[in-house]
Amino acid sequence: MHRIFSFLLIFIIGLSSALAQNTAQDGMNCFSILVGKKATVDGSVLLAHNEDDFPFSVVNWYKVPLLNHKKSEQVRLKNGGRVQQAEKTFGFFWLEMPGFDFSDSYMNQWGVTIASNQCKSKEQNAEFTDGGIGYYLRRLMAERAKTAREAVKIGGELIERFGYTSSGRTYCIADPNEAWMLAAVMGKHWVAERIPDDQVAIIPNYYTIGEINLKDTLNFLGSADIVDYAIKKGWYNPKSGKPFNFRKAYGDPVSLEHYSNIGRHWAAINLLSSKHYDFFARFPFSFKPKAKIALTDLMKVLRNHYEGTQLEMNPAYNHGNPHKNVVMRICSQTNRYGFVAQLRSWLPPDVGNIWWIAPHRPCVQPFVPWYYGIEKIPQAYTFGDCKTALRIHFNPQTVKSELTSRSASVIFIKFAARVDSNYAKAIPVIRKQKEDFQKKEFLNQKSFEDRVLKIYRNNPVKARQMLTKYSAQLAEEALRQTKKQLKK
Repeated sequence: MHRIFSFLLIFIIGLSSALAQNTAQDGMNCFSILVGKKATVDGSVLLAHNEDDFPFSVVNWYKVPLLNHKKSEQVRLKNGGRVQQAEKTFGFFWLEMPGFDFSDSYMNQWGVTIASNQCKSKEQNAEFTDGGIGYYLRRLMAERAKTAREAVKIGGELIERFGYTSSGRTYCIADPNEAWMLAAVMGKHWVAERIPDDQVAIIPNYYTIGEINLKDTLNFLGSADIVDYAIKKGWYNPKSGKPFNFRKAYGDPVSLEHYSNIGRHWAAINLLSSKHYDFFARFPFSFKPKAKIALTDLMKVLRNHYEGTQLEMNPAYNHGNPHKNVVMRICSQTNRYGFVAQLRSWLPPDVGNIWWIAPHRPCVQPFVPWYYGIEKIPQAYTFGDCKTALRIHFNPQTVKSELTSRSASVIFIKFAARVDSNYAKAIPVIRKQKEDFQKKEFLNQKSFEDRVLKIYRNNPVKARQMLTKYSAQLAEEALRQTKKQLKK
């Protein structure tokens, strides 16, 4: 096996480095980890995610309030379909990437947090109604769901009604009590599996849901004809004697066998699992970790470049830049942002639900805590108001204007590019600065939250003001330090 693995590495190294430029275009978009509440140090549910997309794409932060709507209101989908608007839509955090269909992430007032990973399917001739649904799927889940399970059901109903427009995708959905993966297939088929409370689930850019049991509604949900449709398409033969496996039946073989998918999954599972897995092993949907998982464990994974493994290839940061490589890293050149959602059921949602966000690249930028209870976003991190942002989301000219603005997102992009130009020399100083910044955050977290909670009981308005000031100060300090480094 070692000789086979060595041969694979030689083959990969020999490939043109130009392939690395096309990871986002080829469907290698994003990486996620879901951790159940009994598998974490503090009893929280954790969702970690790196968003991967094309270069020079900006990210805007918004805090959208709870809204009441008229009975006549409808949501108009991108391709023309319409959905009756809910009487009330929940408030939510929104990480927006203007111009993109499948790159935004959400955390709503109940802690329901949603991100996604592209997972190509075999489907080529799908059925759609009124143009199908794509961009709005996760937004409608965030606006209407009080729990991750409810979000899955809402998403599944919308997929069956309209048909999903992307080849395939897995939505990672978590709340303060449980976590799910919802796998969508182009057209009107989907399946979802709950992550066991004492386990961890990892997903790069291929389906990871395998054998399913839709009779077990505690742990599985999905299209009633998910098996029959696969038989009809010739993707599954019940006479084979093998149990139905969603991943094998619906997954695109190229994605399932792609070394950038296997490599990222392999690296992460070996960092967190008590069992060591070979590169060519069949990884489980979920597993018990070798120790209770902390926030810092997931942050470490999100900034991973295969350090200490055969895939590191060159310990001197691949001649200066660990991100630009044929075998895509977890922390790669296509990262637009990384986050860890810390969802704590025993605290008021305003305090208990935190989005720890690295604004561009997790190995370079620090993770800053954004408490759900904050009332506004610092001006440098946003771009106008949330209603206008939704209206112009697909306006190319607006996106172009943002690329030339001096927003926080652009500054973080420029700084990451500067570091990449001489990574080996720059990263020791940057890493220490980042680690010092985060160490201070972690040391202050408990005492700060204790003060807020004492006030929250009798004066939630004042407590939210404290949360707003705290998150804003940290975000602005991270930006200030970045600007200072750019001037050197």
